[in-house]
Amino acid sequence: MDMSTMASGSPEQRSKAPVGPLQRRWYSVPEVAEMLGYGPTKVRMMCISGDLRSLKDGGSRRILPAWVDEYVAKRAAEAEADWP
Repeated sequence: MDMSTMASGSPEQRSKAPVGPLQRRWYSVPEVAEMLGYGPTKVRMMCISGDLRSLKDGGSRRILPAWVDEYVAKRAAEAEADWP
C-alpha cells in the first residue's frame, strides 16, 4: 500500500464531519456565572465547595451543561422542600 492511499483512506474508512453547528461540551466559570446571574467568584467557590460539579482543565475550571442543570434542579428541589 503506498503512502497516498494510507493517508487518504477509502471512503468507507473516512468519517464524515458532523453536519450543523458544534454543540457546547462545557462552560467556563464566567459563562456559568452569567447564566445563573451570579458573579464568577461565587461560581468558583461553589465549584471548590462541591455545590457545583466541575473539572480542572489546565489552569481553568470547566463545567458540563448537565452539571449546571443538576445544580439548578437541586436548588429547585431544596426550595420546594422549604415551601410551606
